Amino acid sequence: MSSDLKKELTPEELAAIERKYDPELAFRPTGKMMAAVIATILVSMSAYHFYASGFGLVREVLHRGLHISFVLGLVFLLFSYKKSTSLDLPKATWYRISGVSILDVIFSIASVAAALYLPLLPPEILADRVGNPSEIDILMGTILLVLTLEATRRSVGPTLPIIGLIFIAFALFGPYAPGALKHGGTSWLGLINHLYLTNQGIYGVAIGVMAQYVFLFILFGVLATRIGLGQLFIDLAMVIAGRYSGGPAKVAIFSSAFMGTISGSSIANTVTTGALTIPAMKKVGYPPHFAGAVEATSSTGGQITPPILGAAAFIMVEYLEIPLKDVLTAALFPALLHYFGIFIMVHLEAKKLGLRGLRAEELPKAALVIKQHWLSIIPLGILVYFILDGRTPDFAAVYGIIACVVVGFLNPVNRLSIKDLWDSLAVGAKNTLAVGAAAATVGIVVGVVTLTGVGFRLGYVVVQTATDMGAVIGDIWPLNFFSVEQWALFVSLILIALACIIMGAGIPTTATYIILVAVAAPALAQLNVQPLVSHFFVFYYGVLADITPPVALAAYAAAGIAGANPFKTGNTAFRLGIAKALVPFVFVYSPALLIVVDGFTWYSFFVTLVGAMLGIATLGTAFAGYLFTHMSMAQRWWFALVSFLFIAPGLVTMAIGLVLLAPMIFLQLRQRKLA
Repeated sequence: MSSDLKKELTPEELAAIERKYDPELAFRPTGKMMAAVIATILVSMSAYHFYASGFGLVREVLHRGLHISFVLGLVFLLFSYKKSTSLDLPKATWYRISGVSILDVIFSIASVAAALYLPLLPPEILADRVGNPSEIDILMGTILLVLTLEATRRSVGPTLPIIGLIFIAFALFGPYAPGALKHGGTSWLGLINHLYLTNQGIYGVAIGVMAQYVFLFILFGVLATRIGLGQLFIDLAMVIAGRYSGGPAKVAIFSSAFMGTISGSSIANTVTTGALTIPAMKKVGYPPHFAGAVEATSSTGGQITPPILGAAAFIMVEYLEIPLKDVLTAALFPALLHYFGIFIMVHLEAKKLGLRGLRAEELPKAALVIKQHWLSIIPLGILVYFILDGRTPDFAAVYGIIACVVVGFLNPVNRLSIKDLWDSLAVGAKNTLAVGAAAATVGIVVGVVTLTGVGFRLGYVVVQTATDMGAVIGDIWPLNFFSVEQWALFVSLILIALACIIMGAGIPTTATYIILVAVAAPALAQLNVQPLVSHFFVFYYGVLADITPPVALAAYAAAGIAGANPFKTGNTAFRLGIAKALVPFVFVYSPALLIVVDGFTWYSFFVTLVGAMLGIATLGTAFAGYLFTHMSMAQRWWFALVSFLFIAPGLVTMAIGLVLLAPMIFLQLRQRKLA
């Protein structure tokens, strides 16, 4: 491979970018003694989860309690009170043990004790305590509640804990809440009883899914990358797309799509593939902000790409009580539309700038790539096979992990040593800490929702507000062509989409998804939107926050690699990801795009898919300002407005759209001929 494509940033610089923009990876430096202790605990965490999910029979509440104890105990050892990007060990003092303050060690021990106190109680005693907690129950519950919020603040950031505190205050001071949000309130005893002693709070569905499924899939992703699957994806993307106009940008799209199958982290994907693709994009002529935006937008697609979907797929399985293969089937075509939208704009930008593809000497040889790395695809194949065969997600993940280890030991390329396995088990566990702490805090929020019924109250407020606005809009000609109910649905979707984007600013996607589902799903249910559709709608807009300014973390990480203006990169990333903003509206109005929905027909599916592709391509053309030649502002607005006719599912609207586009396409061809 040419030296032109080598990384411009060192691994240390890339790690610094990850630490700066991803609070989940801002681990504190520790001394050798503490590092060894932490590594041993991390490996033990991985070994326990592998055993419990694959071969053990652990009581549900004990399994969740052990998971929380590992997560909180390690967070206080690995994340300092105040975030720092420095990798230098703090100055030795009497109150620090190998770089970790004594207070943090106390917090770590206290959180483990509080998390395990409840699960270790005999089941018959625990059953008697629910509804009638003892003083020690209240004390332990209070300790766990406070330390969960603090652990989440350290590992995720302040936004989610603040939301948790707001919900706690809402539960305690319900009689003083305004309007429809007013409720009878609860005491501290009642709050701790619900959040600590039942499975409706901290020990609820969110932490259960993390312990049972998500941990294993994150560990699988780490091991699969270590044995060479990530490199295979990047090399294959270069073979497939590198030679064409603007090749490195198309490599970024394909490699990020492939990487998305084993990773659910937008920022990690951005740094992993962006280290290669962003410098290459700049070298062939893409502006730095555009190069960063392409990588960021492509990498956020990892969270909507089967089979992992971050952690959201497994939450959907629990909430909707449907097989994982149905969730993955539903996710497939919306994800493809996302990448299709990016590809269209990247291709048109390359044509507009007259950019070249990669030269033959800059590309890896397909035969050599397959020869060196073909074994690394086996674990992913096994994982997908078991999922499609109807096995449980944890069963599939366990055998995928076993396959990774076997392939790693046998493969002469990227051979796995015992030390590599130890390090991978530690890294896998470490990568789950922030999402685990966030899940525990989300349990607090969801617990308050179930305790107070605020989800249905907020749903009522959203629907009523949307209905009132729809009535006003419906009185305006020609907008009165649509009914008040149709406008109410449209306005509700807009309000919920905005709420998801705002909530997603600085909060992990999975946490945003769980909270918004608890609040937004009741509103969409009142508007007769199918549950699977409402879950995907909320999830997609939560993911969009990663590339939506002012807190577009993935875009800012890409800007750090590209040396570009972060805000300009974020704006460009949002434009490139416009398909992700449009597709949820498509599948709300035509659920057939998700396939596994009530009333599905192949006719509706193909009409919707073709219409969505035409609409995304037309809108992408408008944003690029180029089709066959440069477009005037009037032409761009024309294309943008016509695109909505394609997105509205139906042969009639598609036909009207094509008729309206025809003269503009003819004009573009004529302008190119005269140029």
